[in-house]
Amino acid sequence: MEYEVVIGLEIHSQLQTQSKIFSYSSAAFGGDPNSKVDPVCLGLPGVLPVLNKQVVNYAMRMGLATNCKIAPLSIFARKNYFYPDSPKGYQISQFEEPICEHGYLDIETENGKKRIGITRIHLEEDAGKSVHSETFVAANETLIDVNRCGTPLIEIVSEPDMRSPQEAYAFLTQIRQIVQYLEICDGNMEEGSLRCDANISIRPKGQTELGVKTELKNMNSFRGVEKALEYEISRQITCAKNGEQILQQTLLWDADKNVAIPMRSKEFSHDYRYFPDPDLTPVMISDDWIKKIENSLPELPKARQNRFVESYKLPPYDAEVLTDQKPLADYFEKVVKTSGDAKQASNWVMGEVMRYLKEGDSDINNFKVSPENLGLLIKSVSEGAVNAKTAKVVLSEAVETGKSPEAIITEKNLVQISDTSELSEQVKKVLADNPNEVEKFLGGKEQVIGFLVGQVMRATRGQANPKVVNDILREELVKLK
Repeated sequence: MEYEVVIGLEIHSQLQTQSKIFSYSSAAFGGDPNSKVDPVCLGLPGVLPVLNKQVVNYAMRMGLATNCKIAPLSIFARKNYFYPDSPKGYQISQFEEPICEHGYLDIETENGKKRIGITRIHLEEDAGKSVHSETFVAANETLIDVNRCGTPLIEIVSEPDMRSPQEAYAFLTQIRQIVQYLEICDGNMEEGSLRCDANISIRPKGQTELGVKTELKNMNSFRGVEKALEYEISRQITCAKNGEQILQQTLLWDADKNVAIPMRSKEFSHDYRYFPDPDLTPVMISDDWIKKIENSLPELPKARQNRFVESYKLPPYDAEVLTDQKPLADYFEKVVKTSGDAKQASNWVMGEVMRYLKEGDSDINNFKVSPENLGLLIKSVSEGAVNAKTAKVVLSEAVETGKSPEAIITEKNLVQISDTSELSEQVKKVLADNPNEVEKFLGGKEQVIGFLVGQVMRATRGQANPKVVNDILREELVKLK
């Protein structure tokens, strides 16, 4: 029997506000354990939560960017559960009346474009963190760090529309792109600011009824999500073929061992005993507020990718790579503005720049060469001031020292020699020193010209203009026939 996979994702995105969702303490990542706390996030008696308006703005930005309807009225609820990292014994979330509903994203698959539905996007507060590290505690002991308590989250819940780990990867990647472009989340899965849970089930092909689902948690990388899904799909299919029962349960992904470990039986909504939070009023959103947020949206990844193809005449692959991250796309456009050549800017950014970033395990925000300086370097190549080989050497030194390419070219006298009279003398000397190669060329071996050009470049320490050298060589060789 052939089986069809059904996947839905629940993606938590930490919002980059200065303070927490219902209180004044810092929402910044890191810090000493329990240093970013206040009476509200600690759940002390007699305190009242106050909603951070910026959190609502950010949730609306995400909703509009993913084609959701913004609810004119949304309600906060108490989600009751008793974990050590939740001081109040409940989490403030949204349940029956979320802020955003009924959206979608189009992803690219091997079979073309596919639309993935978004059931809802709702607001909630994050919980704390259990610390098991022996750095802080003795063996078999656990401490609680509540710094993360009250950090604002949006949870993006997809429809069960994905049919492979690759489709889930594409959807998750696009969600990360959007939150980064909106500048509401840094999208860092390793630090937990973007987290993904997956619901997986299988069913016989052709069947419309959903199978028993499991939930995968603790996936902290994009490839980890793909691997975890592949593992769980294979496990469920093996169970089904062996006549074993698939239990509805929550599984933890162990990335070191590449296995999913049962954690607990899967909860249902009634297990949480949701009820409206009596301390928070409903969120009322006017049409004017929605319009204001809509008008503030930046150009989104897909739109920017299409513009790069249409306006800069870039190949679709180049446009996709360059728009993957907003800072990289911003850097590229600044290079184009200075250099005036989009294709050369694309070649340099995707080639040399991205190579340096990969080798240094860094990102474009920390790259030592400004886009303006790279643009000037590209322009100097196109104008014949330096050749491409020299320009790469200059860029390497600029990356290492932080100096501007212009300063390096001046200091080391690397300006390209294009003077024909000066180069003619060098060419004549090379021809005189290499009579055998001259004879080979005159005998029809065209490839020898490359060797002769190389000799001139060597004699001029790489400063000669290769095109001018090539032209002069051919003129001189014709004279010798």
